[in-house]
Amino acid sequence: MTTEAPGRPGLFRRPSTWGASIFLAFGLILLLRITDAIDATTGFILMVAAMTLMFPLVKTALARQKAQGYLSPAITRYNRRFLLASFGYVLGLGLAVTINDRVALSDGETILIALLPIIPVFGMIWTMARYIVEEEDEYLRHRAIMASLTGLGLVLTFGTFWGFLETFEVVPHIWAWWVFPAWAIGMGISQCWLAFRDRTGGRS
Repeated sequence: MTTEAPGRPGLFRRPSTWGASIFLAFGLILLLRITDAIDATTGFILMVAAMTLMFPLVKTALARQKAQGYLSPAITRYNRRFLLASFGYVLGLGLAVTINDRVALSDGETILIALLPIIPVFGMIWTMARYIVEEEDEYLRHRAIMASLTGLGLVLTFGTFWGFLETFEVVPHIWAWWVFPAWAIGMGISQCWLAFRDRTGGRS
């Protein structure tokens, strides 16, 4: 039997473990698709399976927040809504890609199919906005707003920089759907930094 060090959770009780597992799984699936080792249907099934890792991720994150005194009812509702929207996004994206690859669609039908992943993304954005409205703890609300602004700053900076390089034909064109993931990544990085600062006594 192993004994955990006081105040230090085991490997599978850390949100970072499950977060890294999700990124690793998605990266492996993407690599298999790029190399044509698997077809689109298999890739879709594997992505849905990988999304189940979100459950232990959310569970360990909530446990960590509770232990640190940063868990509120608004955060619990936020995680539940975001998890539901994330699954909707993966399912919608998989269905949209599969249908588009196998069925000849008109322009109007293509727009409707494109809404399958778009609507869950709108749900994620609404979830984030709703959390800020519902959060009663002023510090937690402030931290969420700062993280959102950091993500926005990342998108504006990178988008403007890449846009000028693209204008002068230095870099290739990239699709606009990257905006939301880039914002979410920036927001997540900021949240991790703020949490680390709190643990090291930097909260003022």
